[in-house]
Amino acid sequence: MPVDLSTTLSRLDTVVEAAQDRLRDVRRDIHANPETAWTEHRTSETVMRVLTEAGLKPRRLGATGVVCDIPGGRNAASHRRIGLRADLDALPIPEESGLPYASRRPGISHACGHDVHTTAVLGAALALADVAGRGELPAGVRLIFQAAEEVQPGGAEFAIEAGVLEGVEQIYALHCDPKIEVGTIGSRIGSITSASDPVTVTLRSHGGHTSRPHMTGDVVYALGQVIAQAAGVLGRRMDPRSGVNLTWGAVHAGNTTNAIPTVGTLMGTLRVLDVTEWERAGVILDAAIAQIVAPYGVEVDVHHVRGVPPTVNDEFAVAHLEAAAREVVGPDGVHLTEQSLGGEDFGWYLRQVPGAMVRLGARTPGAPMTDLHRADLAVDERAIGIGARVLARAAVLAGDAAPPRRRPTP
Repeated sequence: MPVDLSTTLSRLDTVVEAAQDRLRDVRRDIHANPETAWTEHRTSETVMRVLTEAGLKPRRLGATGVVCDIPGGRNAASHRRIGLRADLDALPIPEESGLPYASRRPGISHACGHDVHTTAVLGAALALADVAGRGELPAGVRLIFQAAEEVQPGGAEFAIEAGVLEGVEQIYALHCDPKIEVGTIGSRIGSITSASDPVTVTLRSHGGHTSRPHMTGDVVYALGQVIAQAAGVLGRRMDPRSGVNLTWGAVHAGNTTNAIPTVGTLMGTLRVLDVTEWERAGVILDAAIAQIVAPYGVEVDVHHVRGVPPTVNDEFAVAHLEAAAREVVGPDGVHLTEQSLGGEDFGWYLRQVPGAMVRLGARTPGAPMTDLHRADLAVDERAIGIGARVLARAAVLAGDAAPPRRRPTP
């Protein structure tokens, strides 16, 4: 007997709605016990327990990640698989939310909403497991709970090397956005987040007396020239449509007024929205800094780490997510979202397979505007159920549609 898709989608909603209280409690437990990158042992144990209780067979992904397959496919020959990804780690930021379930761990909090991402994927898993048990899941689903999204190199690269994308044809994720109200989904085709590369510039010379700067390389002055000029050079050597941004966050040199130090360092972040320009940015930056400091007689070392690529949403994957979201939050709740210069290692997955990430509204209507990575971040917990329903529906819609023909170029 043919499976009615609308019945399956409605069943997903019913399961998530019935699990709302449980999902809220799981989220609060994870929130109160945050763990930073590569230390997410308790969090992953919680994920393993919830999935096992749902009749699934999760397995470890390294020491602190989890991966779990939900069998699907309406015929024995089907080997299709859709991926859903969540991130587990918290940040080394003290929590100042005042919530009754605030972090119990000094100096650590879920200030980026990963506890919500994890719980939303768990909610989607409960719903998808239910319809799979009824033989209604059109394609298999792989749940990926990765460690260490907040560091570089991070958990996405490790997970991919461990083979989580083998057999996965598309992958989906969401990210909390406290700037938009709960019940709203922000979506975009193309780059939704930026490449984010740490850059460290180290200058060296013999040092000397500040009364005789002509007798040594002045690393402090040379660092000042790099601060003032490097971003401008990139702006003239790279396509301005690529969204290139170089911002310095720290400078260190010397400790007295009358001595030119022997070493100085400058640290910052290079961000680029365009993949092609990102791939050539390092060469341009190295040459630019070398040319800027050339007149000053200093040795230069530029350490540029390719951190995360832009997250580039596939148009067909966006269509599935938006179709799912419109049924959950209504057509007026889905909006075109801005591009962000923030980094997100979900971009590594999208270098391998098509997929998309959307922004999940997390601000209570009327509440003050806040942002991610802030100690006072407070998420409206209604976002959990919305996120779970959107992801579960997207997985079913993607599995029911024809496989994508276009694949990204690694």
